[in-house]
Parts: sequence; structure tokens; C-alpha cells
Amino acid sequence: MDQKTEPTILMKLQFSIRYHTKFGESLWLSGNIAPLGDGNPFKAIPLEYLNDQFWHITLEIDKKHFHKNTVCYKYYLRDHNGEWIGEWGQDKTIPDPRKNAEGIHLLDTWNYAGEIENAFFTSPFKKVLFPCHDDSKAKKEKHYTHTFKVKAPLLKKHEVVCLLGNSDHLGHWNTANPILMGKDEDWWSVSLDMGNDNSPIPYKYAVYNTKDNRLVTYESGDNRLLYNDSSPQHSTVLHDGFIHLPNKTWKGAGVAIPVFSLRSKKSFGVGEFNDLKLLVDWAKETGLKLIQILPVNDTIATNTWMDSYPYAAISAFALHPLYINLAMVAGKKHEDRIDVIKKKQKQLNDLPVVDYEEVIRFKSGMLKELYEIMGSGCFESEDYTQFFEQNKHWLEPYAAFCYLRDKYGSSHYEEWKTHSSFEPAELAKLVAPKSSSHKEIAFYYFVQYHLHAQLKEAADYAHKKGIILKGDIPIGIYRYGCDAWVNPGLYKMNEQAGAPPDDFTPIGQNWGFPTYNWKRMQEDGFSWWKQRFEQMSYYFDAFRIDHILGFFRIWSIPSHAIQGLMGHFVPCIPVHYVEFGENGIWFDEQRYCKPFITDEVLYQVFGAHADKVKSEFLVPNRTSGYNGYDFRPAFDTQKKVARYFDALEVNDENAVLRLGLYELIANVIFFKAEGSKGLEFHFRIAMDTTHSFKYLIPHVQEKLKALYINYFYRRQDEFWRKEAMQKLPALKEATNMLICGEDLGMVPHCVPEVMTQLGILSLEIQRMPKDPDKEFFHPNDAPYLSVITPSTHDMSTVRGWWEENRERTQHFYNNILGQWGDAPYFCEAWVNRAVILQHLYSPAMWSIFQIQDIMGMSDTLRRENPHDERINDPANPRNYWRYRMHITIEELIKQEEFNSEFKDYVQNSGR
Repeated sequence: MDQKTEPTILMKLQFSIRYHTKFGESLWLSGNIAPLGDGNPFKAIPLEYLNDQFWHITLEIDKKHFHKNTVCYKYYLRDHNGEWIGEWGQDKTIPDPRKNAEGIHLLDTWNYAGEIENAFFTSPFKKVLFPCHDDSKAKKEKHYTHTFKVKAPLLKKHEVVCLLGNSDHLGHWNTANPILMGKDEDWWSVSLDMGNDNSPIPYKYAVYNTKDNRLVTYESGDNRLLYNDSSPQHSTVLHDGFIHLPNKTWKGAGVAIPVFSLRSKKSFGVGEFNDLKLLVDWAKETGLKLIQILPVNDTIATNTWMDSYPYAAISAFALHPLYINLAMVAGKKHEDRIDVIKKKQKQLNDLPVVDYEEVIRFKSGMLKELYEIMGSGCFESEDYTQFFEQNKHWLEPYAAFCYLRDKYGSSHYEEWKTHSSFEPAELAKLVAPKSSSHKEIAFYYFVQYHLHAQLKEAADYAHKKGIILKGDIPIGIYRYGCDAWVNPGLYKMNEQAGAPPDDFTPIGQNWGFPTYNWKRMQEDGFSWWKQRFEQMSYYFDAFRIDHILGFFRIWSIPSHAIQGLMGHFVPCIPVHYVEFGENGIWFDEQRYCKPFITDEVLYQVFGAHADKVKSEFLVPNRTSGYNGYDFRPAFDTQKKVARYFDALEVNDENAVLRLGLYELIANVIFFKAEGSKGLEFHFRIAMDTTHSFKYLIPHVQEKLKALYINYFYRRQDEFWRKEAMQKLPALKEATNMLICGEDLGMVPHCVPEVMTQLGILSLEIQRMPKDPDKEFFHPNDAPYLSVITPSTHDMSTVRGWWEENRERTQHFYNNILGQWGDAPYFCEAWVNRAVILQHLYSPAMWSIFQIQDIMGMSDTLRRENPHDERINDPANPRNYWRYRMHITIEELIKQEEFNSEFKDYVQNSGR
């Protein structure tokens, strides 16, 4: 039998968008059906310029495209450089044509991603903070010519949007009887028959209180205008953007603490996911709306305390067994197994800090015991099956990696006797149910399932209490982890990520992570990142992008270096050989690119050890022209020096020699750009602090300084902006979580512009002003789309900082707190409270405080020694992440007077 072909029925769609373009710019249309490019912006349809205010296009599309799914569309701007910028969101829709006549006119407003109101349509607001109060009483007309749609996220209970205007069908501005609108997903909407109302029709949206039956306020600004083109054969849909109301009125406050730092009566020497529920209770009690934690991914690589570093995850997806609650795994059926370890639990829980090695050793042992006892029943529930299928893409490789790590006693996969290179076919054999290794591999499925269930339970509990969870996405991956094993092509394994020197770490930071191969990641549409975001969204409503500057450029350190100051930015426009001549600099490769070592330099660096250094580590260089020295080949990189001294006795002399040799190797002006055949160069950061620079004549110093300023602060900015715009828009579009960027350090000028354009919240810290001319940042100056905090996990608390630099503390006391006289030597409770209050009254959307700073407001709750409260010291690459609250959360909840007082501070500040 011949298959019947559906007849072609064309419908005319006219798209018009308000947008004032500049010369060389054009607008394009994209949608989720084939005639609109199937959602691929590179298949978008060009619009036609109409006038200064509008671009438009008319298309005829077969109605069959509308039969199955809602048709969504959006617009793209192509600028004069060929860069594509999409409007935000996917919520412009075309009504079902079967309910209309021959055509539809879609009259649209561009949705700029940086519009403040867009933040209120992200997950934390839609799902938790703004509970739905549908008080709409929309007028419904059977026959209509126009549908008005507008967004209004900041309405109060009993408030709805209404429509008024100067026409018969809009009531001639009758405030006693406005046209009420109803909710349609994110939009407020109403469909009306505008008949033959005279054009143009002025109209406005307003807010109406359905309980008091009164008009609350009109939207601000000029009247909107509708040019009535209604006819029986066509309808018009107006996507009018956002109602024009004050949009900076909502503010929230939160608490920041790593999960491992939580302390409860039931935890096991470390904070657990289950403890988050107690923290939620306290947050609710004190008026806080957000809990921020550090990364919680598995970091078990060495089975030592070095694995306490939460940013060195062996998997970007797997959760850390450290945070599991054993009693919840055992359940009532096996609670007898938990009873026998209560003595050990109390011993570990009474410690002032986390004993990482002992906790993970004991928990791992108990989990294996429970796994053996519970048997195959672990995997029979419907919840487990759903979890496994949803997470199989990362769970199987992760479990196999852990099995092989344990089998060979190392996470250095290139040293394994088998499976050192990842092969999907080999993985399938390894994890097959009938393989000899399956039971041991499935143990990790068991652990991850319980971790997932416990964190999900904590997140759901928080949501029921009106509290959101904010996670943390590290900028890097661990070099010897599962992600690198599975797909090494996504990373540049011969490079190390880090950060340039700053006031806290004068030698820079070397995190040891491989850098990203962004070109490779872009080839599949950043699928690894999108999977990462999806995984986070199971538990979190918002997240902090650790070191967002890495999306613009990353500080890349060669594999042979130890110190961060040996790196340079990637990507980066280098200094070309010809620029030296153009800037009046005689270029001497030996002098500028090799360590400048003379007798004078040696005695300045090593003092009495100078002769020992010359005889053991150096050889004379007779061709340099300044009686200099070169390194012996066995010591000509920092890594070689490190290996040499790692094999020697640890003593003061060897420590001095090691650090002095590091400094000597870094005593250069330029690094040769790799692959440039000696024609391109990168400046060594902080060039002017080197001995090499100090021994140049003043004229050359000035010339080099000018080129240095151009290299770091001018030539790269537009280049880095384009780099970020190739990544961040696509990544932001992949999630509806609220995104906050950690934009600290050496911040390019383009960063605030890009973050504002994309609606990504910035981070503002009082003692780290982004304006180089200011000693401190004042909370009153914070932009609305920002998170403001007095301290982070990477710095001392307010109390600890107060004692670090008496001169700065005095300036802060007089100039920021506005107090007279000498500052107290210690940060007294009232001083700590004044700092917190400054932040609460900031215009920033979010004020978030470390729990140590909150307790610092109380003479009785605060820890005795503030220096015991610091979580991380970035200057120490071997920092032990082990801080724990000194009181339990249960005790904190019982502090009724303190909690009530703090709640008053929060609420009185409008948060």
C-alpha cells in the first residue's frame, strides 16, 4: 500500500525585532526546526534591515513542523569582526498554527544576557527562592488578534501584571479595571481582540494587587507603542521583554564552609553530606538563603594527607568517599556494624582538625565490609538502576580507574602494567559483569550511589527550607586522574596551570594541573564541560567558577619548572624579534634569555655559599662578555634541581641552596616562545625585580619597561576577550544554574566587560581591590551582579588578617570603618561585627561570609586563636586542608541570642 504523504500547508511567519545596530552588524534568526536551522547558529537565517529600530524577515513554513514540539527561536548578532553573539534564553515560542489563521507576526525584544532580570530566571530563584504564587486572573477571549507577553520576576505575593493603554480594547488607562495577565511559563501573557483600534496605540504594563484590588504601580519609562496591523487572517505575538520596574531590590546572604570543616555529633572526624542538613537548619534560623561549599569530588590519588586538596580531583564527576555517612549506608538492617566503631568515631570527632588519612582509611575499610555484607542487594533498587544509567558515561571509567589505581598502588596510569592507555573496548571487558574484576569495580558503583543519594537528600532538604546550595568548579583537573586517563587529548599534558605572582605569593603558584586543549574541546561543542555542569545541577543551584580568568587565558608553566613565576599566559601575543629594534632595544639573546649569573649576583643570592655553588652547579661562560657563568646541564632547570635536593638530607643549608638555585634559573628577562624558531619571546613576569634587570643600564631598563607594559596590559586585551567569547557563552547556555566567577588576581580590562555582558556575577573582596589606586574595596561600591565577602578559604579570616599588618589595619580602621584614633591590636567582636554589617548593607546581590567570620562577631562563640581558622595558604603548595569548626552545629543552633541578633542584622539590611 502506498504511504500517504502529508499535504504541504504553508504558514506565513513575519519576524520583527527591535534592535539598533551599528555599521557592519547584522541580525540572524535561529530556531529548533529545520527551516530555522535546527538550533545551529551557523545555519541561522539573515534578517533584513528595516530602519534604525527594526530588523525583519518573512518566511513561509510548512505547518507540519509545529505538530510535535513547541517551536522555539532566538536571534543572533553578528558584529563587524564576524563574532556571533546570541541573545539569552530559549523561551521565545511560536504559537501552534493550528489555532490561528494564515499567519503570525512575531514582534520581539532582544534579551541581552547581561540584563539583571535574567538572573532571577535561573534555577535557584525559579525552584527555591521565588516560590510560585499564581494569583493571576487573566482575561481569556475566544477570538484574539494580539498576544502580549512580558516578564516580571520580582513580584510579591498577590501581585500580578496587568495591561493598560489608550484604546477601546485596552480600557483607556482605566486603573480601576485593568486587563489582568496570566502566567505562561516564565512570561505573563494575555490574548486580546484589538479589533480596529486606531494605530499607534500607547500602552504600559503595571502591577496589580489581586487581594486589595488596586493598581500598585505603573512600569517606568515612556509608553510602549503598538502599530495595530490586526486582521482576521493574522495574529500578532509581542515578546515585550521585561517589565520596567526597579530590578536591584532583591538581596540575599549566605554562609561559606567546606563540607570537611563541618562538625556535628554524628559525623566521623570530618564533615559529611548529612551534616549539611543541620547547617541548613541553622541558616534558616538566621535568615540566610545560601550555603556555599568547596569542591566535593574524589581526590584519592596518593592515599596520603596530600589528597586533602579539594581542587585536585581524580574525577570531575565522582564524589569523595570522605563525605559519606556510614550509618546511612548501613541502614537499620546493619546498624550493628556501626555500633562497634563508635569508639573510633568519638576519637576522630574529638580531634580539633581533620585527620584525613585515618578518616579515609577507616571509612574505606567499613565501606568494603558493608559492601560484602549487603551483597548483590546493593544493586537491585530502581533508584540505583536509574543512577547507574544516568551516570554510566563517567561511572564505569572512574570505577575501573580506582580498581587499577589500587591494584598497581599508584594513580600514575602511565606506569601501570596494563591499561596504561585508555581503550573503550578494554574498559568494556574490564567492567563486564562476568569479568574477574567486576566485583571489585562494582564496589565503586556502590560507594558513588550512596554518596549521590546522601548529597541529593541534603540538597532536597535545603530546598524545602528555602535554602540554595552553591558549589565550586575547579579550573583544573588532576594530572594523574581519571579524566586525563580517559581523554588525554582534551588537555595539554606537558604544561602546568598556575597563577602569576601577587602580594600573597611572590613566586607565583604552580597547581601542577595540565592546561586545557580548548581547540579540541570546542570541536565537540564542549561536551565534557556540559556533562560536568549537568552533574553539578543534580545537587547545586549555583556555582563558583574557580579562576574564571582561565577562560580568557591561563598561566602556563613549562613542565621543567617548579615556581609559578616561570610561566606565561596562554594564549598570548608574544614579542616579535623586530619589536626590539622598533623600540630602540639592542637584543642580546644570551643576555636576556639565559640566567644572568656573575660573581656579584652569586654573593647577593648565596652569601657564604657562593663558592660552593660555583664549584658544584656552574661552569664559567667565557663568551658572555661579562665574566658570567652557566648552569651545568644536570642542574639547568628547576625540576632537575628539585630532584637533586629531594635525594639529600633536609637541612637549612640545602634549603638555602635549593631556593637560591631556583631564583638563579628564573633570573632572566625573556622566555623563548615555543615553536617560534627564536623569533618570538615572552616577558618573565616581574622582570623588574630580577638581578638581570637591575644590572642593565637605565636607558635600556626604561625601554624594556615600556614594552613590558604593552605586553601585559595593552596588546592582549581584545585577543583575550575573543578567547573568552568563544567559550563562556556556550558554557553558560548549557546550564540554568546561577554562575559566579572568581575574578581575582591579574585581571585583564576585558574581564568585567565580558562578565557583565554574560550576566556572570563577579567576586568582590574588601582587602583585594581591583582598582590598583585603592588600598581597600568598599562594600558600598559593589556592582549589583556580584558576590561580596570579607574573606575566602584562600586567605586569613577577618580576625586573622587584623593581626598581620598593623599599618594596613590602622588605615582600614580609620578610612573604611570610619573610626578615630588607634585601632585595637586584636579584632574585637564589635570590629568584626562592623565589617559584617558593611557587607550586609552592600548593594551586591549576595553577601557571603565564612562561618569563622560570622562567629567572630561573638566574644563567646569565636575561636580563641584566629590563626587556627585559616583553611588554605596559597603560598604553601603542601597545605593540609583540615580546618574544622571548633563547636558542633548542634551547639551553634542552640545559641538563640546570637542567632536572633544575627538574623536581625540580615533582615534589617534587606537581605
